[in-house]
Amino acid sequence: MEVSTEKDRFLNPTHTSGIDGREEKRLRPENFKEYIGQKQVIDNIDLMAQSAIKRKAAMDHALFSGPPGLGKTSLAMLIADRLGSNLHLISGPAIEKKGDLAAVLTNLKRGDVLFIDEIHRIHITIEEILYSAIEDFRLDILIGQGASARTMQIDLVPFTLIGATTRAGLLSNPLRDRFMATFHFDFYSNIELGEIISLNADKLDLKIDPDAIIEMAKRSRGTPRIANRILRRVRDYFVVYGKDKISKVEVIKALALLNIDDEGLDAMDRKILTVMRDYYSGGPVGIEALCATLGEDRMTLEEVYEPYLLKEGFILRTPRGRVISEKGIAQIK
Repeated sequence: MEVSTEKDRFLNPTHTSGIDGREEKRLRPENFKEYIGQKQVIDNIDLMAQSAIKRKAAMDHALFSGPPGLGKTSLAMLIADRLGSNLHLISGPAIEKKGDLAAVLTNLKRGDVLFIDEIHRIHITIEEILYSAIEDFRLDILIGQGASARTMQIDLVPFTLIGATTRAGLLSNPLRDRFMATFHFDFYSNIELGEIISLNADKLDLKIDPDAIIEMAKRSRGTPRIANRILRRVRDYFVVYGKDKISKVEVIKALALLNIDDEGLDAMDRKILTVMRDYYSGGPVGIEALCATLGEDRMTLEEVYEPYLLKEGFILRTPRGRVISEKGIAQIK
């Protein structure tokens, strides 16, 4: 499987190289059996891939939605590997011109998988190129202006488009309707996160006590990406202090350095709760006012921090705005 190419690297913010890139790849699942969690999604995708292989056709287009860090990119890599195809990674915000997307589409080989991250952030004029590409494997390009304008059609080879979004509601209806399957990724349970941490600890040659793994899972916010980030910091502790085996005590010490508390909240999470309590008397407070006070942009708050705070009941959303809950107040006392 080829992941990205030199030609499309400028469109690929997820491209990694060197030691960090190799380690990032090591911690990703290597096959469907190693992919822990999201069972319903995996079962459906596996069925679609098997069908495509038997039909000797491109797999149907699929849309992945859900908070960041839940394994959407990793699954796209596994799909391409299962299909024996190349995977091309691009990011919606990085596609600035129609020609950028057209160049990627015309360079796809038969059966390739095109993964567009943050697909909801593609500009509508660029998005329109995807309509005929998805449905008819054809590019419709308008040449010229006014009365002399004409449409040039370019045939594309059959390919699979996988779109990933953290904000499915922001996708235009015409684009959303062209995906043959839509899958939502949920937060992981602590048991699933524990399995991921244990598996990746073996890959990093780390020995960790079972209760230490449970502690790491509890503080991973239901997100494998955060679990792997915590695992790396615990690895640093393991290396620097020359421990034979990491215990729960060492994990707590390592996470204290990261300002991650017993509920998985970091410094920014607690700042959000503190601002709501102290500046706005617990709320309700509008998202724009909260962003201005925190000095953060709206997208970061709504896509990175709010989903977990809402899921765990630290804040509540009402018609009048955000409100800090009793649980949230107790957490920052």
